[in-house]
Amino acid sequence: MNHSFALNPNPLVQFLQKPTKDFTKSDIMKYVVEKKVEMINFRYPGADGRLKTLNFIINDLDYLDNILSSGERIDGSSLLPFLDAGSSDLYVIPRLRTAFVNPFSTIPALDILCSYYTKDGEPLDSSPEYTMHKAHEALRKVTGMELEVMGELEYYAISEREDLFLATDQRGYHESSPFNKFDEFRCEALRLIAMTGGLVKYGHSEVGNFALDNLMYEQNEIEFLPTNMADAADQLMIAKWIMRTLAYQYGISITFAPKITTGKAGSGMHVHTRLQKDGKNMYVANGTLTEAAHKAIAGFLTLAPSLTAFGNTNPTSYLRLVPHQEAPTNICWGDRNRSVLVRVPLGWSTKGSNMFCHANPLEKYEEKDYSLKQTIEFRCPDGSADVYLLMAGLAVAARHGFEMENAVQYAKDRYVNVNIFHDEHKAIQERLDHLPASCVESAERLSQQRDIYEKHDVFTPRLIDGLIAKLKQHNDKDLRSQIKDNPEKIMELVNTFFHCG
Repeated sequence: MNHSFALNPNPLVQFLQKPTKDFTKSDIMKYVVEKKVEMINFRYPGADGRLKTLNFIINDLDYLDNILSSGERIDGSSLLPFLDAGSSDLYVIPRLRTAFVNPFSTIPALDILCSYYTKDGEPLDSSPEYTMHKAHEALRKVTGMELEVMGELEYYAISEREDLFLATDQRGYHESSPFNKFDEFRCEALRLIAMTGGLVKYGHSEVGNFALDNLMYEQNEIEFLPTNMADAADQLMIAKWIMRTLAYQYGISITFAPKITTGKAGSGMHVHTRLQKDGKNMYVANGTLTEAAHKAIAGFLTLAPSLTAFGNTNPTSYLRLVPHQEAPTNICWGDRNRSVLVRVPLGWSTKGSNMFCHANPLEKYEEKDYSLKQTIEFRCPDGSADVYLLMAGLAVAARHGFEMENAVQYAKDRYVNVNIFHDEHKAIQERLDHLPASCVESAERLSQQRDIYEKHDVFTPRLIDGLIAKLKQHNDKDLRSQIKDNPEKIMELVNTFFHCG
């Protein structure tokens, strides 16, 4: 046995003794035969951001070989509204590296994520997943670097009110049981996500908790480890499906919605990034941010208004993005500053730090390189995001930073090291650009910056047109001011988008 896989929680990895990226058709067939798997489930994202499913009962090896090799035909127009009904037949082809054991099925089953292909056998040019692939290839071509990312999934768990050991309202951050009521659910979700190939960093309770109409609402978060962009997006999709299915089994509800009531913490989906080359983090050198980091930051800031078209896709997104909250509204960046849009979190960069030995006097000092831990965080996305298009957009933004003139100075001019919402810093706030305040405004900003996304043939014009039209349909230009004193209208809006993404 290869000991490097001994602790891997993924049953397929343990059985095959190889990483998921090396899975082959013969590997999958071997597992199916030896483990008596009876069903294969194809899964693929719809335009609503949720995974769709096609079930296959395995009749014989030839049938198994056939579906793994050639996929299946589907009606694409029912899943992707930018397709014409007259040319909507698509193929879904399984990506074998994404295969995992279904943790819920009473029938032994393997699930595999799929990509969309056209009638001519070509990748669907405007599919979100292939758009992400093109964005990453363009970034590599321009910079010679790869973008690694990881997401943070914030969510509320909801059940009947329980009055024992109530956590302090809006003070639930990193709370423990019994004050944290859904830690068992969170830990089981962590285990199942890891079993399906998710690279989980940690889980914890978050700030938000409150009671409303005999229901108890508790905010939690699951955070992932940085990995290549395609795997990171797949993991977020699978994680959401796992968490909702598990919640259904627990008899509770969960929501990734950006805002579910006023005056309480909203839920984001912050994304951490790092540029890699030859196994090294190009964001940091000798404990300080590099020129490459400043260029990427400039790209993120420049395209931030239009990135909301992928990361903040319904009107409740803009109930979260309001001033004087930890959710950002001003387009700026800073170190460890949670009021900014782009944040450089604490990164273990202190030279000669001896924290471990100080805490553990029996241990000898050992020099370690912690540079891989340094990330740059983009803080405005939320659970309504189209995960693949958001990752694609971030890759476009990072690339654009390297194509900009004076990108480093552009970033330095937008560095903020204070809380800009304090009155004494009003002048700083007034010189900064702002994020959109509605889906309609997000569409307008995407229209203004679309050439950057369409450059290198990454985003197709048809896809951009479809996104702009979809955002404008919300007709929410002045919605925030119209409903701010109308709780019934707010709850109607919340309920409409409760299960977004």
